[in-house]
Amino acid sequence: MLRRFLTARWHSLAMLNYPIEPAVLRPLVPKGTELDTFAGTHFVSVVGFLFLRTRVLGIPVPFHRDFEEINLRFYVRRLAPEGWRRGVVFVKEVVQRVLIAWVARRLYNENYVACPTSSVVRLPAADSPGLAEYRWQAAGRPNVVAAEFAGQPQPLTTGSEEEFITEHYWGYVPQRDGSVLEYRVEHPPWRVWRATGARLDCDVRGFYGDPFHEALSRPPHSAFVAEGSAVSVYRGEGVAR
Repeated sequence: MLRRFLTARWHSLAMLNYPIEPAVLRPLVPKGTELDTFAGTHFVSVVGFLFLRTRVLGIPVPFHRDFEEINLRFYVRRLAPEGWRRGVVFVKEVVQRVLIAWVARRLYNENYVACPTSSVVRLPAADSPGLAEYRWQAAGRPNVVAAEFAGQPQPLTTGSEEEFITEHYWGYVPQRDGSVLEYRVEHPPWRVWRATGARLDCDVRGFYGDPFHEALSRPPHSAFVAEGSAVSVYRGEGVAR
């Protein structure tokens, strides 16, 4: 029986999505999974969001409940007894708190790093657009991922790119002993705003590595802001060695 490890609320997810050559991703694909595509295209996404009301094993940790996260991720799937499980693999995840990064690396072997972060989040109004902007500082350089949006959020359309990007409910992480950890992330389908403007200003080579420079230096193929919801992250289980 799956057991909740972490609960929180994820809020105002700015999601910028970039086509990428599969050769860049193949060395990072966990054993037992394969690359997942939308309409034959491989994507990576830079995602910034607010992590709110965080509890670990049901316990709120003082000074570690509300924070920003910025991550770079790509999409995989694994054939399980009930069918395909669609999941994500994180290339790098940024948070401000050193303890959060340490716990994630220690328990899940996720590539978390601790950097100074900040955010500006506002919902759209009749006379001004909404904004979801997330900043982090690394090696003395400011970096930012941001999306502007307007109007009302819309339910996901079946078969859409927004559905593909958001509807991956499993995480896969290679472990130090050669196995792969699989964990479930549970949340309802999110409503989304199509971005009216988006930007990524980042030292891609210095922060994510040269293989990602070409893809992330272009304008995003798509960008949207997901409303977010309550989220549960379950304990991981080994699935491959």
